[in-house]
Amino acid sequence: MNYEEQTKITRAVIKSAVLMLEFGAESILIEQTAQRLGRALGVDSVEISLIPSAIVLTTLKDSQSVTTTRRSHHKPINMSIVYDVQKMTIDAEKNPNLTADYITTTLKNIEPNYYNRWLVVFMVGLSCASFGYLRGIDFNGFFVTFIAASIAMIIRQELAKKKFVLILTFGITAFCATAIAHLASYFNISSTSNIVLSASVLLLVPGFPFINSMLDATKGYLSMAWGRWMQASLLTLATSIGIIIAMSVFNIKGW
Repeated sequence: MNYEEQTKITRAVIKSAVLMLEFGAESILIEQTAQRLGRALGVDSVEISLIPSAIVLTTLKDSQSVTTTRRSHHKPINMSIVYDVQKMTIDAEKNPNLTADYITTTLKNIEPNYYNRWLVVFMVGLSCASFGYLRGIDFNGFFVTFIAASIAMIIRQELAKKKFVLILTFGITAFCATAIAHLASYFNISSTSNIVLSASVLLLVPGFPFINSMLDATKGYLSMAWGRWMQASLLTLATSIGIIIAMSVFNIKGW
């Protein structure tokens, strides 16, 4: 294998790793997938270093090594991308004739598989209202929670479409959800208005980053764990600030 071929393999492998990092894959899965793909394409081994904003990757073949670095950008979590990269890796392992050029072309053609927007809005609203039901919310409160969470999800989608900073998106969405949920007590619609307020912002809980940070920490990826935990904490802080501002503006006494 000459240097140019190894460079192509290195670029293809790091491209797959960056895709998985950007769309929310666990760190150990990124490393294992990169190593499997590299070996399937013909290099002896792949060494990878992960930080939340970049990847450094080295491929080794005999006495020759190629190192490259790529920056990653934050994107919405999408497991369909992670699945497609893993499926491509399995295909490369089963078919030794696949080349680095084919892998690069395949990676360029991978597109996120989004759910229908209105289905997401309906399910998020129903989920928040169901959590409220588990806490003892009454029927009117269930309906108000469903409406507040659904409208909040629409606002979140619109802000994401306009590429607002994620922290601002969470803060604004929390403010709007709390303001709408406040209608339950303002018009005396529900006797469980405190549960309506808390349940209507559950769509903003950053569960995936928190879970990934814990998994990374327990598996030795401390820098990644710290970065993901910090991101989740900032989103939680932004949500809290949005709720507090809404409570101050509308004189809401508390949950």
